[in-house]
Amino acid sequence: MSKLIAFLLTVLAVGNDLNELLSVDDCTDDTCDLSLRQLRGNVTSQKAEWGSCKSYGCSTRYQPHHGCQCNSKCEKYGNCCADIAICSAATPSAPASAPAAAAAKPSGQVYGHPDPSKEYPVYDGFTLTLVEEFNAPLDLDTDPIWTWSDGGLYEGDVRFIKEQITFSDGKMKITAKPNPGIATQKCSHAEVGNVDAKPLVSGEIRARRNMFRYGRYEVRMKAPDVQPGNPDIDGNFIATMFVFRDAKFHHWREIDIEVTGDRKNSVTTNVLSADNTDWWSTRIASARETTCSGNAREEFHTYGFEWLPNKVTWFIDGRVVRTHYGGRPPIPDKSAKIMMNLWIFGPKANFGGKQIHNNRYPMTSEYDWFRFYKWDGESTYPCIGSGSCLTHDDRYLDGNNPCDGQPMEGTWKGKGACKASCR
Repeated sequence: MSKLIAFLLTVLAVGNDLNELLSVDDCTDDTCDLSLRQLRGNVTSQKAEWGSCKSYGCSTRYQPHHGCQCNSKCEKYGNCCADIAICSAATPSAPASAPAAAAAKPSGQVYGHPDPSKEYPVYDGFTLTLVEEFNAPLDLDTDPIWTWSDGGLYEGDVRFIKEQITFSDGKMKITAKPNPGIATQKCSHAEVGNVDAKPLVSGEIRARRNMFRYGRYEVRMKAPDVQPGNPDIDGNFIATMFVFRDAKFHHWREIDIEVTGDRKNSVTTNVLSADNTDWWSTRIASARETTCSGNAREEFHTYGFEWLPNKVTWFIDGRVVRTHYGGRPPIPDKSAKIMMNLWIFGPKANFGGKQIHNNRYPMTSEYDWFRFYKWDGESTYPCIGSGSCLTHDDRYLDGNNPCDGQPMEGTWKGKGACKASCR
């Protein structure tokens, strides 16, 4: 690494074009080192004259090592150079201005609770399909799209309950704290089995059905303080937005954004694909650590991913931080549920931050909004409302809680699912 730093300093000194010396036009997450990307970004920021189309020249390809872009894809990723008009004149397909993304009032059917007065970003190849502004409380027992989870992770210290998901100040808030005496049933419909008693309660909001697949998923959220009023103290938590299906029961599919308590700007991206697998292992998953700019507990950031048949691309505040092209694990191919939750790993703190002794409760993560853009090449999902796209496989053991009215179709290891009562 010291040789790499020395080389980059040499580049600064002699004024060579970093684009030519450190090309990553063909890089994947298997061949690119994240620290190299970060160093490359630092060098770019120190040489401000590079951040323009005048210096870069116009291109037909997205250049991941450029601080801003001078091609037709820059509008999609929200990072056009300020003088993009130079390329607009030379290349008719390039955008004429440099917005974060083109914006427009929603057209066609947009589900959820969009703001009719608001203009939403437009992304080439994607159609805005679902928006939650959280300006008013959602009734998680009757909402046609969203409900709550009664689950609890085997390795986690929390049980999910409806009461820990609240809405105020135009935001959804998920709070983890010691159980104040709320009775929880041993049987969990979300977990499809019994869950041991947990010392903490928290919340998980989730789509009712496995009816979301290829598209762009975005959330603007703020992670919790480990200790109230002090966002710089590290501890243990995992604040998330992800898609998920089945886990150990049949088709385990998962794509994650996980903001964690180990550092103030720590974010983990993860993709997982396995069939008939009881336990997580490195063989079935591919996790990568990255960072957001600033403090994830003090500021809201926009996190998301684009899930396509041939790749998954994660981004933070419009900046691409990782692309997975398949291999091990393969790109998830089954429909899934959208989920957002907050959980604490437990005494061993194997993930989410080792300094769990610093945790003070309550801890609250905040969600400003959520958006889903369907990929225009997706011909099957979602079928919001009718449920007509759902196969028997999509409905397999897909319950969320005992009040959702969804029958637990199917068996696991020859047994039917346990049943809890709606209270």
